Amino acid sequence: MNYYRQMDRGKIQFDFMVHRLERGHYDDEIESLGGTIFRMPPIRPGNYRLYFKKLAEFFGTHSEYRVVHSHINENSSFVLRAAKQAGIPCRIAHSHLSDLRLDLKFPFRVYAKAVMKDNPTRYFACSKNAGRWLFGKGIEKTDDLIVMNNAINLQEFALDLSVREQVRDELQAGERLVIGHVGRFNEQKNHSFLIDIFHSVYRRNRNVLLVLVGAGHLEPAIRRKVEKLGLSGNVAFLGVRSDISRLMQGMDLFLFPSLYEGLPVVLVEAQAAGLRCIASSAITKEADLTGRVRFIGLQESSDHWALAVLDSSYEHADTSEQLRESGYDSAQTAEWLASFYHSAWRPILNPR
Repeated sequence: MNYYRQMDRGKIQFDFMVHRLERGHYDDEIESLGGTIFRMPPIRPGNYRLYFKKLAEFFGTHSEYRVVHSHINENSSFVLRAAKQAGIPCRIAHSHLSDLRLDLKFPFRVYAKAVMKDNPTRYFACSKNAGRWLFGKGIEKTDDLIVMNNAINLQEFALDLSVREQVRDELQAGERLVIGHVGRFNEQKNHSFLIDIFHSVYRRNRNVLLVLVGAGHLEPAIRRKVEKLGLSGNVAFLGVRSDISRLMQGMDLFLFPSLYEGLPVVLVEAQAAGLRCIASSAITKEADLTGRVRFIGLQESSDHWALAVLDSSYEHADTSEQLRESGYDSAQTAEWLASFYHSAWRPILNPR
């Protein structure tokens, strides 16, 4: 979306294939920008035959596409195989993760990685680590892998003291230390351990507030845990929000103990907001773009993490120039991406 908003849509139009039937958070904006949203069945065991059939039908009836840019990690192999069979010339597999957890889908995900083969014509990743994970060891040392930064609109995250005051008033934060987290309520984001860390912080300093932004299937369980620990008055569940840059103005520290990531956009955003960040060492060190990220192992206790939170400094810093020089300005990256699409297939014209 960061790139789509800044594309010259008279020349290039993004349409979106999603794997859910319900409307999503960005649907209204996509449609207002001229994009079309195509809905596919979920990718899950027992559903593959239907999914493959739907993919073949889709690409068989949509010959207008010249580029398919797939962001669904190992499952990109299935989408790009169907696109290849339909003769679409530019097929990009884009890796956003660096690990998989053991679950019921694990064998199917391993299979999807194994059959990636020649279905893509280009290999993208958000970090070298993410590229190595999906495409194999050694690819990060070749010209085959393109590391495309998870760039953002840096201007949106510049510190504004008046906005900071507004956000803190809305949160009823007062003089409390505000610890922030943004992420879906799923296993990957490790919310249960995050609450353990916050509980340990709270036992040492009760003048604290934890702000949780996001939604997901584990949210009810996390709410119950917060209530059981007596933290309800110190934890704010904000749900899905479109004003992340604004909310970060009101935070003092960003806490991110994920089990695994590629190179998370939200950690770039937190640094763009000038926040100190404490993150899991399972996340690639490439994510520290400003020297403001401290990595801690997930094997460390919640008390260890809590002491790191309390020992941190909370001043905001202007990091925009650092991030711009590192290639994380979405305006610049969107221009590069448009140029790449055109060089990969000429001409790409908006059929509308």
